[in-house]
Amino acid sequence: MSLTKKRTSAPHHPSVTLSESDGVRYLHLDTPWVQGAMRVKKPYDIELAYVQRMMAWMLLRPTDALDEGHAVQLGLGAAAITKFCHRKLRWRTTAVELNPEVIAVCRQWFRLPPDDGRLNVIEADAAAYVTDPAHAGTADALCVDLYDHEAASPVLDDEAFYRACHRLLASGGVMSVNLFGRHASFERSLAHIAAAFAGETLWSLRPTREGNTIVLACRGVPPVTRVVLAERAENLETRFGLPARKWPRMMKLVSPA
Repeated sequence: MSLTKKRTSAPHHPSVTLSESDGVRYLHLDTPWVQGAMRVKKPYDIELAYVQRMMAWMLLRPTDALDEGHAVQLGLGAAAITKFCHRKLRWRTTAVELNPEVIAVCRQWFRLPPDDGRLNVIEADAAAYVTDPAHAGTADALCVDLYDHEAASPVLDDEAFYRACHRLLASGGVMSVNLFGRHASFERSLAHIAAAFAGETLWSLRPTREGNTIVLACRGVPPVTRVVLAERAENLETRFGLPARKWPRMMKLVSPA
């Protein structure tokens, strides 16, 4: 894949590069690894399969609980989840991104709108955000996708970090985390999440072809049957255009409450 545009960020951050192929614009951080994508003619849809699956947290909330809430993203990527939560869900949306050039590129090239009454894009360290006591219990949905430019393993991945994520969630909230299911770090990451969310329900989805496995970790979410998951998936696909009908078949209960 050829890189067609390049911007240089601050010295301590990787430079941000863009490429385009077959109508899809990709975001990279100093390497050919894809850190996010947008179909140019459908800028508010979610293009990548693993990012779509990160929205499976919606299956674990009652349908009427999708009418309002606060969604937090740790790691902006190409802003796909942020734009979806802000524009399609119409939730209050907070995105936390350490690299200022990623934010600037998303504004210029990935149709990320300016901040408003429901959208707040913060240039900050995700670890500092989740450990701030002022944010405890404020997130109804938390999407965590924190990989460095080499995309080798999560940059924040210990039990203390996931405990802070648990504290960040409101009761009934769900965290979705992108992990590499075929990577050696997966079992370690899953063990850290399970320890931090002890006594809560954990699910994992089947890996994508690229090996991304989404883990869903709940805080105070009542058990959900397969029948209810299927009903909610039907609603999500009809209402929001997500490929949700297949998600319940991909979901495996890792740690029941």
